[in-house]
Amino acid sequence: YDRSSLYEHYGNSTTTNPEQKRFHTGAQGIGDLRLAGSYWLLDPAKHFNRNLAVGLGIKLPTGNENVQDEFHRRKSTDGGDSIITKAVDQSIQLGDGGVGISLEMQGFTQVFSRGALYFNGFYMSNPRETNNTVNRILNANSTKSDSITAFHSVADQFVVRLGLNYGLFPKQGIAVGLGVRAEGVPSKDLIGGSEGFRRPGFIIAVEPGVAIQRGNFIFSANVPYALYRKRTRSVADIAAGNDANGIPRNGDAAFADYSINVGVAYRLGGHKMSHGDMGKLPVFNDVEKK
Repeated sequence: YDRSSLYEHYGNSTTTNPEQKRFHTGAQGIGDLRLAGSYWLLDPAKHFNRNLAVGLGIKLPTGNENVQDEFHRRKSTDGGDSIITKAVDQSIQLGDGGVGISLEMQGFTQVFSRGALYFNGFYMSNPRETNNTVNRILNANSTKSDSITAFHSVADQFVVRLGLNYGLFPKQGIAVGLGVRAEGVPSKDLIGGSEGFRRPGFIIAVEPGVAIQRGNFIFSANVPYALYRKRTRSVADIAAGNDANGIPRNGDAAFADYSINVGVAYRLGGHKMSHGDMGKLPVFNDVEKK
């Protein structure tokens, strides 16, 4: 991951940062690992036109949740450059430090020749409240909201998708899809506490995709493009109350315009999906947001 910023370094002000210099921080390495399994409720060998699968998974904290990098500051003496080392922004941390449990569901139903509606959903519960990554240093003037956000939160995550897949070239095993996708981070977790620094909110996107089958291998690519974004209030925002103008405080957030998701799947045993079945295949990729 790479992140460039004004406010994390010299600041946004033209007084402290007249040249509006941006500096970069980054995080490289393996992320958190999620292992999951799904089970088709109907026998795939008999039910070619519709089916429903449920799944359960576990997320392991294999990614570093406390990646450090260098940040630039202006010296108070002569305005020169100085460097401090601290944790990078939560959005590019490799992991969250928690063991999560995910519940998944996906299904499809054929609506016309080579065409099928699909849906899938994913919710990951992170019972741990905060990790050991310092977000801010507390002092005598710190507020209740500051205390809540002293460390990074270990937040729940969700994805919901609905759309249509079409077997464009069945003999070549090529299918295309178009759907709607909603994903985000809730303000409060399903299990455990919800304090710590987090940026809750959700995004709704249109999602075109393509899938190619070769034998038992299925290769897919999806490019969700954002249509609507909303930053919801966190526990810390609610504790902070209203600003001087009486407007409820709502923290910062940045949403990507689009993302590119690629996946590889391998079908084990059971009914071997033929090229003609590609229009019924749910193209399933989930992206976890911090």
